[in-house]
Amino acid sequence: MSDGSAIEWTDATWNPVRGCTKVSPGCKFCYAETIAERFRGVPGHPFEQGFDLRIVGDKLDQPLSWRRPRKIFVNSMSDLFHEGVPAAYIAGVGDTMRRAHWHIYQVLTKRHERMRQLLQAELRWMGSLPHVWFGVSVEDRKHGVPRIATLRDTPAVVRFLSIEPLLEDLGILDLSGIHWVIVGGESGPHARPMQRNWVVNIRHQCREQGVPFFFKQWGGVRKHVTGRTLNGRTYDEFPPQSALPPPEAPCQVSLIRTRTTGSSTALSNG
Repeated sequence: MSDGSAIEWTDATWNPVRGCTKVSPGCKFCYAETIAERFRGVPGHPFEQGFDLRIVGDKLDQPLSWRRPRKIFVNSMSDLFHEGVPAAYIAGVGDTMRRAHWHIYQVLTKRHERMRQLLQAELRWMGSLPHVWFGVSVEDRKHGVPRIATLRDTPAVVRFLSIEPLLEDLGILDLSGIHWVIVGGESGPHARPMQRNWVVNIRHQCREQGVPFFFKQWGGVRKHVTGRTLNGRTYDEFPPQSALPPPEAPCQVSLIRTRTTGSSTALSNG
């Protein structure tokens, strides 16, 4: 939730929304929920309300204050396309991404249908931003794989898959219209196992279909021990990155808006 991240495929995290609700098996042992609920009831803490869904208006302009270009994971502790987040607020997030065009933004969702609906209609302009990447989570065949077809039908310059936690062999995948694939196993005390052949299957298909492949981790209870090498090497591939250089400092300051929305507003969870 800051400038800097331990997530291997990004440089920073930005959370203009906090909290979420579960929608599929990949959410079962949500790391974000675990972190947030530790601080429920702690006065003044960003997660004083635990993992309840909240918009955080005072974080809306945060990327504008980061002059050095970064890859930014948008809402690492939430889902921008959660049904409780107003479309107008999503547009506000998009406006910040449009203004702070020297960064790459990685927007990841499990609400694939709402993302497609909005990017095909009133938020179509967001999908046309070349420095904003839109992705879906894919954990299994039943819930995750159908998101790929929806993503392919979503207007976006760069589309990606976060196949984490990978819970089973995904079989044959159609990666047409997909520009990047991340694969990773679940981590933490309740981590469900990931088999090597599941990962190799996806890597082979990425090679055959010309899609950059990023292997994030094997996961497990002690992910620092299991590491992230596959066949004796790491895979850190990215799609081509398209972002403009940062403006001069005085111009950058002028881009930052003054907001009166307050620091945090609770939203409905469903």
